[in-house]
Amino acid sequence: MPHFSTVTSAYAGAWVRRRVFVPLYMALRLLALAVIAPGMAAAVNLAVSLSDQAALTDQDIAMFILSPVGFLATLAVLSLLLVAEVLGFAVMAAYLRLGGGDPWRTGRAAVALVLGRLPDLLRFAARFVLRVLLLIAPFAALAALIAWWTLTEYDINYYLTFHPPAFLVAVALIGLLALIMAWVLIRRLSAWALALHLVIFERTPPRAAFDESARRMQGKRGRLKIELALWLVLRLAIAAVIGAVAGVALGLVPSGEGASLRLILALSLAVLLLWSLADLVLSAIALGALAVLLDGFFETKATPPPVSRSSLRPRLIGLLVVSAAAVLAGVWFGNRLLERVQAPDDVAVIGHRGAAAARPENTMAAVLKAIEDGADWVEIDVQETADGVVVVMHDSDYMKLAGVDLKIWDATMADLDDIDIGSWYDPAFADERTPTLRDVLAAARGKARVIIELKYYGHDVDLENRVIEVVEALQMQDQIATMSLKYPAVQKMRKLRPGWRSGVLAATAVGDLARLDGDFIAVSTATARPALIRSVDEAGKDLYVWTVNDPLQMSKMASMGVDGLITDEPALARQVLAYRADLGPAERLLLWLAEEFGMDFDREARRDESP
Repeated sequence: MPHFSTVTSAYAGAWVRRRVFVPLYMALRLLALAVIAPGMAAAVNLAVSLSDQAALTDQDIAMFILSPVGFLATLAVLSLLLVAEVLGFAVMAAYLRLGGGDPWRTGRAAVALVLGRLPDLLRFAARFVLRVLLLIAPFAALAALIAWWTLTEYDINYYLTFHPPAFLVAVALIGLLALIMAWVLIRRLSAWALALHLVIFERTPPRAAFDESARRMQGKRGRLKIELALWLVLRLAIAAVIGAVAGVALGLVPSGEGASLRLILALSLAVLLLWSLADLVLSAIALGALAVLLDGFFETKATPPPVSRSSLRPRLIGLLVVSAAAVLAGVWFGNRLLERVQAPDDVAVIGHRGAAAARPENTMAAVLKAIEDGADWVEIDVQETADGVVVVMHDSDYMKLAGVDLKIWDATMADLDDIDIGSWYDPAFADERTPTLRDVLAAARGKARVIIELKYYGHDVDLENRVIEVVEALQMQDQIATMSLKYPAVQKMRKLRPGWRSGVLAATAVGDLARLDGDFIAVSTATARPALIRSVDEAGKDLYVWTVNDPLQMSKMASMGVDGLITDEPALARQVLAYRADLGPAERLLLWLAEEFGMDFDREARRDESP
């Protein structure tokens, strides 16, 4: 098996050079984080500044990317990301080509060589990204056409929940399309395998490097494909072994009654840290092995640039220390996280669609359960019926909740009286029917406030004014808030009732969310970062996060300083906040780090994770 032998030899060669490859990889990753990441953020902010909003959310992002300015901005951001990823590979490739007796002097020469080619690397990255996007575009368009053809008759949540035949057809067709696209990409990428080497070592202009690489790789691409496949399989196998060992180690951590929480978390965290370190070393070695593999296809010798006789080792160590210190200082001190960990919790508990883990979502049972469990706010979704009633409903139709093919905008209240929306959860809730906004507000008045999410599927008539009419009829203006994924709707609501509390709901976003109109911003947990929390707080607004159902994540979000937890389990959130009140900063910090390194106690599969 010559190909397998070549791949294992490549990994062995990278392992022999681990004393150089691993610290180089770590230093360059930190350098990318400290230097390239701000550049990428600047590119994103410049792009958003060319739009008419301080930030772009969800559908606005897609529309912006499809515009000429947005496409160029996206190309620039993706190019910066690619440069950040290839820096380590480029330096390892340069190290292999330069050779030499002193590994640290050679390493320094390799870094100098690659950094000297940074402008060319950026141009190369832009061309590479553009070529890949052009290859992917027709497949993506065809996949979108298949999805439109097979998955648009009913609400998407129905397809994602029940996987009906149409869904399976879509998955099969798009999967086949993905395989064809992967085959096309592998053919092209194998032809471009030497393009980066040509830019670095022969100063080939980026525009000509791809064609020259394809010419030199003629007759060799079949061998490269096999070796790359084996390289990937071996990397995944090693990662699986590391994960299995870590899993065994975590299983040995004492967790019975009487065990100290601090000891459990400290031991678990130690295992997770070692696991992360092993994965980091594996990433460096695997990248080095890839450099060794591709080096075997490149025949040109490289001449080391002149360097001083000083060793790379002290400079590399210094770079590691300075970069790590800068990153830690920026994260911990710049964002005042340590102070936040020690501060008393002031976090609102917000029941997502009521108490959606304990009762069928968006029903009166769920609303009443959320109030019973001590939720500060009950979050619901509202739409209009055909006869102009504002009802509580998330999806566009009743396929997921009741198997009934009826769009909410085509339904009358008489239709809804016959639709059971509780039995899917438990036959005990067979009497549940679609509640009206008036029903929910009346039940919550004086007991909990209500966040009303305005849902739009392109068939709304006068949703904002109808919501206003219901709220004012019950005189609950000071007990409600409104929000929406549709930013123009948020702006319209603020114009109609400037004194009402309103917020922006963002599943994804780029730009400065804190500058958008609204009293609060609601984001996913993946978006909730210290910098965002700080900027929203400095703007005098609140930040809510969704959907938080894991106790460790609840604790982490509270430590980060969010103002509200949108959760399917308000009772659990109350328990977590009560438990945290008795913990010191060390225990809170350990809980945070445990979640950051991947511990998760939320094992319940839920039907719908959308906001």
